[in-house]
Amino acid sequence: MKCPYCGFIEDKVIDSRPTDEGSAIRRRRECSKCLKRFTTYEKVESLPIMVIKKDKSRQVFDREKLLNGILRACEKRPVSVAQLEKLVEDIESQIYNSLQREVTSKDIGEMVMAKLKNLDEVAYVRFASVYRQFKDINTFMDELRKLLNEK
Repeated sequence: MKCPYCGFIEDKVIDSRPTDEGSAIRRRRECSKCLKRFTTYEKVESLPIMVIKKDKSRQVFDREKLLNGILRACEKRPVSVAQLEKLVEDIESQIYNSLQREVTSKDIGEMVMAKLKNLDEVAYVRFASVYRQFKDINTFMDELRKLLNEK
């Protein structure tokens, strides 16, 4: 690591500790030449996941946007924020572990619905009604029938 004060490239690490809930490491270093101390941060380089929308446009995957959509479906339902955080974390992990750099919004929607179905059926139907863009009461009833038949 190059010293920010004198430019010398040799130093020693005095202290290391995790930061940002373990996603980075903070290191205190001391320059071997000028003996001044400085801090560096080390974290895993991650490539952004791109979401391909219905109109074929692309956006960077946004965890908060996903959480907000699920929160709306779960409004006034007995679902804790911790459960929702876990759901989003599971979906995010599934996306990153697929090793694909691009994922369709359709795939994300299907992942959300599969998880919501097990968590809260009313939230599932709410999310499905927006995600699948139910045109009329018949398509809504078809989805409810499928849900009832699975039970």
